Amino acid sequence: MNAFHVCLAAQGGDQIVHLLASTMMGASLFVLLRTIFKTLATEDLVQDAEWRYDVTRINELRKASPLYRFFQPLIQLLNGFNRRAFRDSLPAIHREIQASGLCRFWTPEEYLGRIEVICILIFPAFFYVFVDMMGAPGTMLAVISTILTGVLLRNQLASRAARRLMQIKRRIPYLLDLLTLLMEAGSTFLQALEQACQEFRSHPVGVEFGRVLMEMRMGKNRSSAFEAMKNRLQDDEITGIIGSIVQGEELGTPLATIFRSQADVLRIKRTQRAETLANEAGVKMLLPAILVMAATVLIILGPFILSFLANPFSA
Repeated sequence: MNAFHVCLAAQGGDQIVHLLASTMMGASLFVLLRTIFKTLATEDLVQDAEWRYDVTRINELRKASPLYRFFQPLIQLLNGFNRRAFRDSLPAIHREIQASGLCRFWTPEEYLGRIEVICILIFPAFFYVFVDMMGAPGTMLAVISTILTGVLLRNQLASRAARRLMQIKRRIPYLLDLLTLLMEAGSTFLQALEQACQEFRSHPVGVEFGRVLMEMRMGKNRSSAFEAMKNRLQDDEITGIIGSIVQGEELGTPLATIFRSQADVLRIKRTQRAETLANEAGVKMLLPAILVMAATVLIILGPFILSFLANPFSA
């Protein structure tokens, strides 16, 4: 009888957990649909006193990000927590947002809030699946999976920023060469930069130099526009290039000469980087080579070993 009652209690506990998971999934879907319908009813939300100086950025971000538009109140609610909990990480996240080419209206705490909202939305699905598979212990696995999802989304931002910076550094020498040819052919710097940005319009390097061109047209001088680009990307090689351009302009060196010399320097660095990777390839291939050799030995000697184990020599 005791075993029977224990079995009934266990089944009842599993049913309660399944019911809780189903309830959470239904509530999440209801809140999601209600928020979507309510948010889509207006193009721009009425901003309260806290956002009265930030209306343009908020509305532009709402247009650029459907997720932000749907869950703006929740993301704004998470901002205060993110400012306190991730104070040391916010500058790095801001740099990665700028370098990765995301919408420039994101603030670091709002982007973290976006990641947290995604985790909140995906948690009921994890909870339902793991509880259905494992029962009550699946709750802890659902929590761990949700945290890992947030970590992966955070690392995805860093990977995207690093990948985009590498694309920019690979293509900058060609853009500088084009600027040099256009300026030596008689074009002004603005004309040459406009034509170069048009040529590289589908590449991140064209986007970044296009922002430089836009800022110069809005009244910034060359030094300030290039300094803004340096602050956005914050890469050592790009910082060196921009520093040389600004210094050369202050000294009166022709820009075409600066661009040509910087393009040559970048090519040399690219060659050195390729040689370094080639030298490291041998070391990185050592472990796979050992594994392949071990697998080959097992394939060759395996049948003999199995045959010996099955029919050992008798004395």
